[in-house]
Amino acid sequence: MGQAKIKREKILVVEDEPIIAKVCIRALSTEGFQIEIVDDGKAALNVLKKKKFDLCIIDIRTPKMNGTELYGHLEKKYPKMVNKVIFTTGDILSPYIKAFLEKSNRPYLAKPFTPDELRAIVRTVLV
Repeated sequence: MGQAKIKREKILVVEDEPIIAKVCIRALSTEGFQIEIVDDGKAALNVLKKKKFDLCIIDIRTPKMNGTELYGHLEKKYPKMVNKVIFTTGDILSPYIKAFLEKSNRPYLAKPFTPDELRAIVRTVLV
């Protein structure tokens, strides 16, 4: 008899800082997650047209299309995905970002974050 296939959750990481992207890959791939990295919201939308993900980790400040704009597209085109979003930001003091995070009611990580913080928040959202 063959072994049962283990489901490996797929996570899309929208991050334009290579160091943060590497932290995400290392921290999450060792937990068995499949990780795909894109560097802005436009690239994320292109990938979402072709693949399904169990979770999106979205940096709020990315070029071309930022995380708040991407979230707006998710609300319209992929409403089931909205509850599977974690934001990352290096700017929690900006009134605009603070208001957005409160309105979206999604969890977020302030940069820089540790691999343990990332793994913990991912487990919370994927439950």
